[in-house]
Amino acid sequence: MIDLHNHLLPGLDDGATDLESALQLARLAVQDGISHVVCTPHIHPGRHDNSPAGIESARAGLAAALERAGIPLRLGAAAEVRFGLEVMDSFSRGTLPFLGEWQGNRVLLLEFPPGELPFAAERLTHWLLERRVVPMIAHPERNKALMRSPAKLKPLLLQGCLLQVTADSVAGRFGPAVQAFSHALLEQDLVSVLASDAHDPRHRPPRLGEGLEHAARLVGEARAERLVRHIPWQIAQSHFA
Repeated sequence: MIDLHNHLLPGLDDGATDLESALQLARLAVQDGISHVVCTPHIHPGRHDNSPAGIESARAGLAAALERAGIPLRLGAAAEVRFGLEVMDSFSRGTLPFLGEWQGNRVLLLEFPPGELPFAAERLTHWLLERRVVPMIAHPERNKALMRSPAKLKPLLLQGCLLQVTADSVAGRFGPAVQAFSHALLEQDLVSVLASDAHDPRHRPPRLGEGLEHAARLVGEARAERLVRHIPWQIAQSHFA
């Protein structure tokens, strides 16, 4: 399986705190059947001021440590980018890290604030799409505004935005309301990718298998497999060429 959203890189954000924690997360990922990950530390101005160069340096360091430890996990690097006008500036300066490509367009993992859908969010997503950047909305099923009013997703979906749902949401590990919303998105065939959003070994490990099983019961094995293997690989394969 291929995980397109996780926080394995050590010391960059609220994910792995140090190299040993990152190695533990990597071992758990392999045990779960994950072979490739695109590491996506937060880029959140004023809180997590990461840069493509710093992210790539951390990826290279962790990849070398994985090789020394004999952990067979392949690493790419991108970022989970917080919604804001800074996205436009970063694009203009060429400093947006992309997940990969989808149907000839670059893919950006875009995170909304957890409690709201920003006013006129579709204007920024439209701006990106005009520049052949497809926003993949991170964990919409856990956004409180979208949970209250799922119809607010419709303009973004009509534009062509993709949705990344967290596997643990599908499995019920974020509670019944989040699980019900994630199941509804799956049943409506609106989910593009399932990912782990792993942060730490104990509470939020890199876990796709359990969510995959739940998804398969809802939408069938073939459709569920596409969400953790085929579509993620199509997006991210350039990281592993």
